Amino acid sequence: MRALSVRLAAAAVAAGVVVAGAAVPSPASGFERDRGYAALIRRASYGVPHITAGNFAGLGFGVGYVQAEDNICVIAEDVVTVSGERSRWFGAAGPDDANVRSDLFHRKAIDERVVDRLLEGPRDGVRSPSDDVRDQMRGFVAGYNHFLRRTGVQNITDPACRGKAWVRPLTVTDVWRTSWASMVRAGSRALLDGIVSATPPAAAGSATAAEAPDAAAVVAALDGASAGIGSNAYGLGARATTSGNGMVLANPHFPWQGSERFYRMHLKVPGRYDVEGAALIGDPIIEIGHNRTVAWSHTVSTARRFVWHRLSLVPGDPTSYYVDGRPEKMRARTVTVQAGAAGAVSRTLYDTRYGPVVVVPGTFDWTAGTAYAITDVNAGNNRSFDGWLRMGQAKDVRQLKAVLDRHQFLPWVNVIAADARGEALYGDHSVIPRVTDALAAACIPAAFQPLYAGSGQAVLDGSRSDCALGRDPDAAAPGILGPANLPVRFRDDYVTNSNDSHWLANPAAPLEGYPRIIGNERTERSLRTRLGIDQIQQRLAGTDGLPGKRFTTERLWQTTFGNRVHGAELVRDDLVALCRREPLATASNGATVDLTAACEALARFDLRVNLDSRGAHLFSEFALAGGIRFADTFDVSDPVRTPRRLNTQDPRVRTALADAVQRLAGIPLDAKLGDIHTDTRGHRRIPIHGGRGEAGVFNVITNPLVPGVGYPKVVHGSSFVMAVELGRHGPSGRQILTYSQSTNPNSPWYADQTSLYSRKGWDTIKYTEAQIAADPNLRTYVVAQRGH
Repeated sequence: MRALSVRLAAAAVAAGVVVAGAAVPSPASGFERDRGYAALIRRASYGVPHITAGNFAGLGFGVGYVQAEDNICVIAEDVVTVSGERSRWFGAAGPDDANVRSDLFHRKAIDERVVDRLLEGPRDGVRSPSDDVRDQMRGFVAGYNHFLRRTGVQNITDPACRGKAWVRPLTVTDVWRTSWASMVRAGSRALLDGIVSATPPAAAGSATAAEAPDAAAVVAALDGASAGIGSNAYGLGARATTSGNGMVLANPHFPWQGSERFYRMHLKVPGRYDVEGAALIGDPIIEIGHNRTVAWSHTVSTARRFVWHRLSLVPGDPTSYYVDGRPEKMRARTVTVQAGAAGAVSRTLYDTRYGPVVVVPGTFDWTAGTAYAITDVNAGNNRSFDGWLRMGQAKDVRQLKAVLDRHQFLPWVNVIAADARGEALYGDHSVIPRVTDALAAACIPAAFQPLYAGSGQAVLDGSRSDCALGRDPDAAAPGILGPANLPVRFRDDYVTNSNDSHWLANPAAPLEGYPRIIGNERTERSLRTRLGIDQIQQRLAGTDGLPGKRFTTERLWQTTFGNRVHGAELVRDDLVALCRREPLATASNGATVDLTAACEALARFDLRVNLDSRGAHLFSEFALAGGIRFADTFDVSDPVRTPRRLNTQDPRVRTALADAVQRLAGIPLDAKLGDIHTDTRGHRRIPIHGGRGEAGVFNVITNPLVPGVGYPKVVHGSSFVMAVELGRHGPSGRQILTYSQSTNPNSPWYADQTSLYSRKGWDTIKYTEAQIAADPNLRTYVVAQRGH
């Protein structure tokens, strides 16, 4: 800390600024002895902090401080959630209120000391978090608390939590709990309602034979819980860029509100860590970004994060089940939460050797003879921050893969990366249950095999101990597929993913032969996936209307925000011809609808979702109503181009258009998108370009329709967007955080990047000292705290 004190003071003097905030400690101040903290903060344009510290504790301190400055209410509310106190502070309508259910789930994890146990063991970053990461977490908490103590709850400028009793100092345990909740987002947290509502049948009657639930119902019930997240990403190699350097497009589609918003920052411990990018609010480490020679992004993977175990129950005792012919008692735990005016709410929850008992009504029910438990393989994932930390220290994509192999930490995402040598990497290197083909064949009952083949949802025979997940010899933890069983591809042209499976990361070299639980292969791709590949192929061929061939970061940005609507490119002309031939159609409610105006609006539609595009919302509503139905079939030998012809003989096509017209009553069918498709910042309505993925839009923006009004509030879509080139003189390119850096309406960084996004603008990559120093809005200050 003494050396850091000198460096921070020197940095402030060199920058020619007045140091604000806490004084820079002197070398004799005793920081090292007292375990104090200090960090240099340089706020660049749009409020983006560049944080430098002498160690990871100081770095975490700086991150905690600036994130509290910008988003204290988001972090404080997230801590309320993971503390099982939502119903206490935000109210509950009754014992089955959503806040109560959330509290029961999180209170169960607290009572079981889930986080405490994850911190036990050797601090090697695999069996438990390393000292570097623990220091960073400790520093983050200290930085947040330092801001809160200096500001005071009553003086917080964000009205969302000013003066609220639920805003309190953090503990390190609080932040580990928020991390754990993020890990299980696509597993047990997605099944939260089914865990807290799982109750044995009132009377244990005779056991009935279990039937396989309807596959479509299962997928709808489970996948709906993971809605609201997605992404696009490109990793471009030497043969795809004009310079021969690697290049990465990051385009995650995440919520525009709440704790799953990204936060831009640049973090540096000289000689040890130097990464620019973004993290989810409340996380102290860069999760999508770049260092000097390698960049990466993530997309949500199709792999499943949990498996089911069908339990054969003991007759007359529905809380006991057989394993290898012997009865085994479920573990019952009574969990109690304080639900505000509703008082204390208690519920008994049940666990098995495999994990919690879960009920999905009508699909996985708890009967006298059968119950279902899940194994969530991310429930023990304590490796994530170490994994992202070491990714940030990798020199190239080969080293990055070695980090992935060792830590196996990505909870539910793919990785797409490229390096300065011009090599690109795709991998679904996420945490995936170890359901090999052999295990699936031997342990998934015949009645459940179609469910597994169709959706990857594995239901294993829980009455056999040999049907447990087991362990791959190269896996970082029991129960997950090891690196040898995971799809990985290195390329010198490109890799891509838009939330379909691994299969077409590069169509020239499909990834095939992997366990079904990871994702499907040789099947139809989404319109967004097809457009993502088509955009690359057209750019490399020089047929996309942009100058030249191959990518620069400028061309990559223009491609991303070209705002093509691929579904409309394929079917619009046939749809217009159909409705002109048959202008009257019957809507789903039986009403007759005149399609004449809709036909003409679609005929003038420019097949884009730009602010001046007319009729784009009409096509989106048509797509959401299920109107894109193809006449031709998928051809595995031409997966990017098929299917492509509208089935004009299918009556559901015209019905979907009639339904779209009805839904848009009161809104002009030929309105400009920017007039009706907006996001609100205070009293401002900012026009927002982009559109629905269901229509085949790459730049996804999900903005629900308000009848008679339009689309006034974005809930999900493009968030942190980065187009970065890893050049000889360092990284360069463009980036933006679409919803801006702060959730505080009184912050100067509440709407600035949103307005920038509206006009397709960008902020530049600012990684080198020269790039940072050139920022005209740079403001420098030091935050520091003595130990206690």
